[in-house]
Amino acid sequence: MKIIKKGSKLYSILFNKCPKCHEGDFMVEKNIFKLHKAFKMHDNCPKCGFKYMMEPSFFYGSMYVNYTLTVGFSIVTFIISALVFKLSLLESFIPIVAVLILTAPISIRLSRITWINIFVSYTTNSKETT
Repeated sequence: MKIIKKGSKLYSILFNKCPKCHEGDFMVEKNIFKLHKAFKMHDNCPKCGFKYMMEPSFFYGSMYVNYTLTVGFSIVTFIISALVFKLSLLESFIPIVAVLILTAPISIRLSRITWINIFVSYTTNSKETT
């Protein structure tokens, strides 16, 4: 697939790679469900040295992306619970809450890497520390 090859933002997001060089890992832990390390990021890219925290509180903006993801998960869960399982509005809240709890590690990691990919573009042979 051309859309998921190295150099695209989707490649960086899906494979947990540095948005600048697409070689170094963005998060320290690859396993999403090791919760004690799941949200720890490298300070700099292990390959090109790109500084991930470009300014203080940079990743606060990822809350907007996380909000969008959780609303999407909630809508999909509600539609499935209402149409497939014929649950009422109030009964649908239980599966929605369960899905949001289970997908929290995924959505937090995805929101951070998506947020940085909005501002940083792929550069071939990047050896800078900005």
